[in-house]
Amino acid sequence: MKKTAPAQKEPTKQELARKAPAKKAPAKKARPAADDQPRMARKYSKDRAVCRVTFWMPKDAAPDATSVAVAGTFNDWSLDRHPMKRLKGGDFQVALELEAGKEFEFRFVIDGVRWENSWNADKYVWNDHARCEHSVIVT
Repeated sequence: MKKTAPAQKEPTKQELARKAPAKKAPAKKARPAADDQPRMARKYSKDRAVCRVTFWMPKDAAPDATSVAVAGTFNDWSLDRHPMKRLKGGDFQVALELEAGKEFEFRFVIDGVRWENSWNADKYVWNDHARCEHSVIVT
């Protein structure tokens, strides 16, 4: 005589609910440390000839700044040609269209007098004329 396994009963909805892991509310994203900040955003034109770069400077880099501009090889180091907009959280941001496939040196100009490098540049290069490092964006 063959033995058959006892029939297993289907679990009820309540039993399934008890076994299922509890759903957690989505955690708020903490602001990453400066080293973990995303690189500057880039968006290329369809023909990839132009790159729209969003330059970003965190509030922490210049908490008391009233104005910030981005100056670089793309604008002949102009102190006022590309002012940055202050965002609600206090960060500064500006989007510029640059020629794709090139490298551009740049720095931020705070209140028209203080120069600061980007915390999230693609790289940094020494400039003998200015006797300091410059941030570099690669498009």
